[in-house]
Amino acid sequence: MQENLLDQMRQAIEACAQTHKAGHVVGVSSGTVHCARAANDLRVGDRGVIHTQKTRRRGEVVKLDQSGAHLMLDGTTDGVSINDPVVFFPAPQLAPHRGWIGRVIDPDGQPLDGWPLLPGLQACDLNAAPPASHLRRPLGARLETGLAVFNTLLPLVRGQRIGLFAGSGVGKSTLLADLARGVEADVIVIALVGERGREVGHFVQEVLGPEGMKRAVVVAATSDTGPQVRRRCALSAMAVAEHFRDAGQHVLLLIDSVTRFCEAHRELAVASGENANLRGYPASTGPAIARLCERAGPGVGDAGDITAVFSVLVAGSDMDEPVADMLRGVLDGHIVLDRTIAERGRFPAVDVVRSVSRALPAAANDKENEIIAKARSLLGTYARSEMMVQAGLYVAGSDAALDAAIATAPALEDFQKIKDARGTLAHFAKLRQAITASPMRSETP
Repeated sequence: MQENLLDQMRQAIEACAQTHKAGHVVGVSSGTVHCARAANDLRVGDRGVIHTQKTRRRGEVVKLDQSGAHLMLDGTTDGVSINDPVVFFPAPQLAPHRGWIGRVIDPDGQPLDGWPLLPGLQACDLNAAPPASHLRRPLGARLETGLAVFNTLLPLVRGQRIGLFAGSGVGKSTLLADLARGVEADVIVIALVGERGREVGHFVQEVLGPEGMKRAVVVAATSDTGPQVRRRCALSAMAVAEHFRDAGQHVLLLIDSVTRFCEAHRELAVASGENANLRGYPASTGPAIARLCERAGPGVGDAGDITAVFSVLVAGSDMDEPVADMLRGVLDGHIVLDRTIAERGRFPAVDVVRSVSRALPAAANDKENEIIAKARSLLGTYARSEMMVQAGLYVAGSDAALDAAIATAPALEDFQKIKDARGTLAHFAKLRQAITASPMRSETP
């Protein structure tokens, strides 16, 4: 252990640059600064520090041309003037380590929890290619989640990638924390992309809690940081997950949210000259989402797997907005959280009828698939007629299928609230009971 610590310290010292490239400001626009510097010795992604009269402004090189480098600042351009000196240095390398578990870091691997943190010995690539598709293992076994609805109706399997689609205030963060605490995994990696500063502390200390942090690495970039930092947050979290995957471990990756990742990507793309003509997003958004998501999933050979949950903020429950539409096409299922369900007090507020797990039917046996199909049929029948039933317009006995759906609705509603550690078999027994609720003891809700 001591020898490894010394190696880490040596690595950190050797990474400190002894010389820096310099230039000066020749132009300032909204969010970006144009710096005169021979572009042939700089790279996109390099960092720069502008020394203004009163303070220092940090930024990242997002565009290079013959006239020099274009920096996207971490904050505003206020106070930057022509001829301010600029010092460039290489982008810091992210080198994850086992000692990062239980810590909160920024996208560059710097600690945000007030304690020192050393890098590992092996740097990783933030834009690594996904494992070779023809060598990857198929999806693995069903995972215990501690949530009845995910143990039965919408199973999560090892190596699966699912989307969590929700508006604001419907319990998305709470559900992510429940998954972080309950899903079988060796390491949990959580990316908080563009989150409010206060919410980061609340999520770590209150929502996730000490029990959840015991096996978690949290990568955070708050909403006040520059778009390059927010976009890098998701990429860094994926790289950390890949590090533990390559060590043979099963990783649960939670990214909250892909929407903010895409918004940051849009800002950078527009600053680099790309047109945002895909309902407000540039054409490169789709490939950026695909590259990110394809890196998760089953591993190759002796490597582990990355089971990933990507959350999406859908304004007004619009499942056809660009980010939601693009993400659905590259994932192995999608979970929809419904505001109406949350408002009537059921959490997690999962709309099973609109949600899909592509792990089925392989993730369940024949008897379990029968139960799932029956439950989904009952839920779908009731959902289609719920307004008519609640308005008192339906006459009992008119439709046998709807009578059965009405009879089982309270039991199925209660079933979807179950959060405990009894396991999949116990939850299937509960679901079987729910779908056989007697019409004689049920009334129209």
